[in-house]
Amino acid sequence: MQANVQELETLFQQLGLEHDQISIDLFIKRHSPLPEDCRLADAPFWDPAQADFLRQQFLADAEWAEVVDQLNLLLRG
Repeated sequence: MQANVQELETLFQQLGLEHDQISIDLFIKRHSPLPEDCRLADAPFWDPAQADFLRQQFLADAEWAEVVDQLNLLLRG
């Protein structure tokens, strides 16, 4: 269940973040490890719109759910 690089880039673009591979790697390094007791959407580095998007995608098992889950795993270290 590993998301490919393009899917992560597209998710980061959807979130309004820099979405080249170097920026994604730096984002993950900067924000990892996310504490186990913190849900991805509740992490303090998201703005309200980003958090809402992540929450909706994860809960609805929507189009982005697999890539959101991959990001969650990457941020857990």
